[in-house]
Amino acid sequence: MQFSEDQPQATYLIQAYESGWIQIQNQRLTQPFIVSGQTLITDWTAVSFEQLNPEQLSPLFALKPEVILIGCGGSASLPTPAIYRALVEHGIGFELMTTDAACRTYTILLAEDRTVAAALFP
Repeated sequence: MQFSEDQPQATYLIQAYESGWIQIQNQRLTQPFIVSGQTLITDWTAVSFEQLNPEQLSPLFALKPEVILIGCGGSASLPTPAIYRALVEHGIGFELMTTDAACRTYTILLAEDRTVAAALFP
């Protein structure tokens, strides 16, 4: 899917995505990463949603977003009890969904001037 409208207040916009990659600032990312309107973390230690642990969420929480999106890959998955507990304990709204749905939701929330951060598994 290709997005055409840019929001000037956000630096890191999702420009396009397909199975296996997401494009931000003309760079195709194929490994898991964290993104917010002003931050892009490409050296995130997470390998897959299934292997995600609470400590790996720390950079996401440090961004202090209103909403956290987690794009789980090609199919929506449930978090482990430890991940769920970490998300709830931080008191930040969160949604887990497929990665393509997370890309679309991220773009919509940025357009609404919401403070959103996404952990995406292409």
